[in-house]
Amino acid sequence: MALPSEVQSGVIHDIGYRNYTGPRLGRSYATRSLYTQSLRAAYGLGRSGKSKVLPMLVLAAMGLPAVVVVAVVVITDLKSLPMDFTQYLTSFGLFPEIFLAAQAPVLLSRDLRHHIVPLYFSRPITRGDYVRAKFAAMASALMLLMTLPMAVLYLGSLLAGLPFGTSTVHLLYGLAAAALYALLYAALGLLIAAATPRRGFGVAAIMGMLVISSVIATFVLGLNGGLRHDPVESANWAATLSPATLVDGLVNQVFGLVTAPQVLHAPGPLAAFVFAAEIAVLVAGSYGLLLRRYRNV
Repeated sequence: MALPSEVQSGVIHDIGYRNYTGPRLGRSYATRSLYTQSLRAAYGLGRSGKSKVLPMLVLAAMGLPAVVVVAVVVITDLKSLPMDFTQYLTSFGLFPEIFLAAQAPVLLSRDLRHHIVPLYFSRPITRGDYVRAKFAAMASALMLLMTLPMAVLYLGSLLAGLPFGTSTVHLLYGLAAAALYALLYAALGLLIAAATPRRGFGVAAIMGMLVISSVIATFVLGLNGGLRHDPVESANWAATLSPATLVDGLVNQVFGLVTAPQVLHAPGPLAAFVFAAEIAVLVAGSYGLLLRRYRNV
């Protein structure tokens, strides 16, 4: 049966669709872009003003005491910093912990909650690329948070005329400590954040892990005579019970920063090796579990 003439006739419209002929930037570019975007998100950049409040407040709280210390050194003409670089990180260690607890879920939990993760994997990046970019972004954000006050202290020590060599060496000690904190905190925090799509649960779990472990380490240290006027050397093994005290004890022992028996430290070279091995196992193990978590997403 013949079709009506109006059905037989047809028109092809050219609406301008063309194949992409530009450069294919590939996985490495996509991974770098995800890293940059995640690092910016950790500080609320490119997001609403409310998202910037907490990270910027923590950044200011971490850096302001360094400005005060420098002012005291310059005004009173002290011959050394009243607080060393590594000691500064220990004294104000609560701020990186707050930053980690608040921002690690921003990097992972939101993607899980809004089911965005499969969209990333529709691009050239793999699950390993995704985890690597997020881990590097979180570690970099923490490193930036801890490096800023140390840079202020270092510049202040130079302005005050303190010995250049001593200040530079101790700055390197501080940077090494900051790197250990950043790697360990990022690995543990992201692993916990990846376990739940609910940001509030992630914040509470990360902060609880850090605070409770520190309380337990201090409690065990005290029970074993580590808080006395003449502390028991072996009591310092309690530092292995908390991420914060673990790094503090290792750095103090390795860099010779034990100026008094009361300073937390790994009790001897063998203990320093054990402390370092525990950090390596925690970082590698947490990273491996994070990769395993995203194989099922």
